[in-house]
Amino acid sequence: MKKFNFRKVLDGLTASSPGGSSGGGSGGGSGAGGGSMHPGGTAGAVGTPRDEIQETLTSDYFQICKTVRHGFPYLPTALAFDPVQKILAIGTRTGAIRILGRPGVDCYCQHESGAAVLQLQFLINEGALVSASADDTLHLWNLRQKRPAILHSLKFNRERITYCHLPFQSKWLYVGTERGNTHIVNIESFILSGYVIMWNKAIELSTKTHPGPVVHLSDSPRDEGKLLIGYENGTVVLWDLRSKRADLRAYYDEAIHSVAWHHEGKQFMCSHSDGSLTLWNLKSPNRPFQTTIPHGKIQRDGKKPESCKPILKVEYKTCKNSEPFVIFSGGLSYDKACRRPSLTIMHGKAITVLEMDHPIVDFLTLCETPYPNEFQEPYAVVVLLEKDLIVVDLTQSNFPIFENPYPIDIHESPVTCTEYFADCPPDLIPVLYSVGAKHKKQGYSNKEWPVSGGAWNLGAQTYPEIIITGHADGSVKFWDASAITLQMLYKLKTSKVFEKQKLGEGKATAEIVEEDPFAVQMMYWCPESRIFCVAGVSAYVVVYKFSKHEVNTEIASLEVRLQYEVEDIITPEPEIIPPFPDASSQLPSLKNLSGSTNTVACEGVMKDSIPCLSVKSRPVRMPPGYQADLVIQLVWVDGEPPQQITSLAVNSAYGLVTFGNCNGLAVVDFMQKTVLLSMGTLDLYGSSDPYQRQPRSPRKSKQFAAGLTELSDSPVSLELERCKSPTSGKGNPGIQLNFCIHFPDHVNGHCTSPTSQSCSSGKRLSSVDVTKANRRGPGRPPFRKAQSAACMEISLPVTTEENRENSFSRSRSSSVSSIDRDSKEAITALYFMESFARKNDSTVSPCLWVGTGLGMVLILSLNLPASDELRQTEPVMVSPSGTVLTLKGAVLTFACLDCMGTLTHPPYEVWRDSNSADDGEKTRKRKLVMHSPSSSQDMGDHQFAVICSEKQAKVFSLPSQTCLYVHNITETSFLLRADVVTLCNSVCLACFCANGHIMTLRYLSN
Repeated sequence: MKKFNFRKVLDGLTASSPGGSSGGGSGGGSGAGGGSMHPGGTAGAVGTPRDEIQETLTSDYFQICKTVRHGFPYLPTALAFDPVQKILAIGTRTGAIRILGRPGVDCYCQHESGAAVLQLQFLINEGALVSASADDTLHLWNLRQKRPAILHSLKFNRERITYCHLPFQSKWLYVGTERGNTHIVNIESFILSGYVIMWNKAIELSTKTHPGPVVHLSDSPRDEGKLLIGYENGTVVLWDLRSKRADLRAYYDEAIHSVAWHHEGKQFMCSHSDGSLTLWNLKSPNRPFQTTIPHGKIQRDGKKPESCKPILKVEYKTCKNSEPFVIFSGGLSYDKACRRPSLTIMHGKAITVLEMDHPIVDFLTLCETPYPNEFQEPYAVVVLLEKDLIVVDLTQSNFPIFENPYPIDIHESPVTCTEYFADCPPDLIPVLYSVGAKHKKQGYSNKEWPVSGGAWNLGAQTYPEIIITGHADGSVKFWDASAITLQMLYKLKTSKVFEKQKLGEGKATAEIVEEDPFAVQMMYWCPESRIFCVAGVSAYVVVYKFSKHEVNTEIASLEVRLQYEVEDIITPEPEIIPPFPDASSQLPSLKNLSGSTNTVACEGVMKDSIPCLSVKSRPVRMPPGYQADLVIQLVWVDGEPPQQITSLAVNSAYGLVTFGNCNGLAVVDFMQKTVLLSMGTLDLYGSSDPYQRQPRSPRKSKQFAAGLTELSDSPVSLELERCKSPTSGKGNPGIQLNFCIHFPDHVNGHCTSPTSQSCSSGKRLSSVDVTKANRRGPGRPPFRKAQSAACMEISLPVTTEENRENSFSRSRSSSVSSIDRDSKEAITALYFMESFARKNDSTVSPCLWVGTGLGMVLILSLNLPASDELRQTEPVMVSPSGTVLTLKGAVLTFACLDCMGTLTHPPYEVWRDSNSADDGEKTRKRKLVMHSPSSSQDMGDHQFAVICSEKQAKVFSLPSQTCLYVHNITETSFLLRADVVTLCNSVCLACFCANGHIMTLRYLSN
């Protein structure tokens, strides 16, 4: 038998790993810092010397480096464009800079100070960028290397930077300040030149009032030796740099926000705070020769149009064969307060207002030439919004937008969950792209994306990678993440399977979530079979199948009752869950007592057997792609809403989907559309329940005095007395749990669908039958003890240290945070595999591994029909095997290894298009791929199960169920996610800890 050791291979994280092994391995263990794993115990202080093991993985394989950030820049503040290299730069409030080029060219830079980026200026066609930060520092970035870096920095200590300007092909950078002064920086040496234009010299000497901060700087298109300076109070000065004096001064009684030159250099335009545009001529600077308020209402008496909102920025671009473009943001009328942010395009006499979904941060007009003294010939406008990036095509009269090739819309709706898949089938990405292309919006510009700079080479190490994101609006997006770039392949809207709630209906559909009732909470995808499953926040599961053909069909639906029952009566006598084999002998007496209980009456109408959402009952047209095959909804029970789903798993070979929450577990056959199992977590244990129970806070009840006497004489009560914990009356610490015991149907130890009929009869149950059988009066199971709602105190048979590990007093940020750990045992992990369900099994069989929030692992046996023909008609049997394993903390993940230590995957069905009319009978037959573990006659165990919880990882040998190794991953924190993966032909357990640490544990063969 092969033995396995855990060893940390991330040397850089060893010293700061969140807690080592309890035996001191993290402090003075082996060279890797983790120590070796001792069979059946924790990591020991004496580790196996590193030189005794032939390492196939070294820390070099695990060097972490940042590659690219996907999505929209957070809190954007600045925008710049290089018209020659055709690359775009976006600055943010957090000090980050994103540089974008052609699709695939995406670079992320970060200022160490984290100060907001005020302005960006490209050194056009030189591969450099100047950034001005809110901490009054200028930075020069070198973009000609693989990772951009800062070459020079210049700090302003006495003045605040407000505006920068770098002319084309100039070595002088002009910097305006809050005091109204203008400094000149040599761009090559990046030091101040000593030339300063003082505000009191720029304005007229007779003017004593301060003009305010510098809001604009630009050189004259006719003469680069003349600098136009705009001050906030409405003053504009044309400064001669050679003679060091002002050529002209212009004054306006409204504050200036921006200034733009005509390409001839004889006129310039200003935008003002009253929504007006003024056009000035250099020959007559006393007053503007043209003043307009584009969105102001014209007064009847000939007076000046009423003021509007400020025009924050204006650009004045000329064309050789047409009227010039005047483009500005803001300037709308005050009487239209509800109008969205807009960009106005004035071309001749035509005025076009483009409304935006988000506030405008900045915009730039893209022109054919970088030279300011030529006809500009604008062809596009780049608009930077708070949460989007839009490019408008100016060459077409209707001004369409370009289709954005960047993954900017990742957070179009907030991301609620993500999944990552590597080494997907190679044909999957083209198929998803082809069906996704048919769903794309129409009306985009037919021209190429104008930001087309940069070089991007597809590396030789690429392999198919797909990222799936679930969103708050119920949408699911499939992204191609191969070769660093991210491209959306396909978008699925899960909300389309449900009816839209009409206004005024209130809570008619009994929602449990007021906002975003369709939010995607969990996803499970099988790339080989293309089965996709979604769990929503409103306690529903949708099973999707992939098809290349459009269909028009009804959506099958099932309703499942999965709820602990809370009653007002608390028994002063303890109870016990009958073991599965002996349950039938006790059920008749319990049934007689069930009539003496009453549920607590609620005010108003009690909601019962009502799903949170309504599935469409009419035939639905489903385009090619993922099509809903089955909707499973949890329903209200006795006025209690269904709890959100905490775990989800699907297996295409078995045709089963399973999910759990803090109440229990459900298993559904999506091929036959039937519910196989709906059971409370506590009932899954049967006679293998490791907990010791005792009543807590008993209350006397005269109504049940006779019933209690009968119970005290029953063999059930006597059995419970024998099963009591020897310390139950000594106040030992334990986890307090409030349980409502729910007894499901048991037929010879097998759990069937939640009806009183046995699956062994071979009778199929439709979704309607299941729903009717589930209701069973006012939401009660057929057999129940009279006092099944007792508050129980659970005492775990663990040491004092383990009691501390199992206390869930800390708060969590993971998806299980909403679970009331002190009251119910949630299902936190599910896994289908071919495994050994019991110790005496000689061959593997289909199993479902179940992990709970209290660190318990249960194995359920699945009895599937022998042939594919019988699979559509014969029922599937699901039965608890009685096997229970334990770990510290909530169970996160399972994995299966064969006897050689190779990772084995669950079986799956090869994808086939069930809607295809061209397939013959041969192709319609299911093709299953099985991954059975290798066996050997001289080996007693043929399989190893790796189980990881929030606190520790264990390796069990199967079928003997011997715990080979234990590793305490963390003592002070907890894991958020873990997964077993293959790296360089070695199997590793990758762990992501709540304190931000990433750890990788390796399996070593001795």
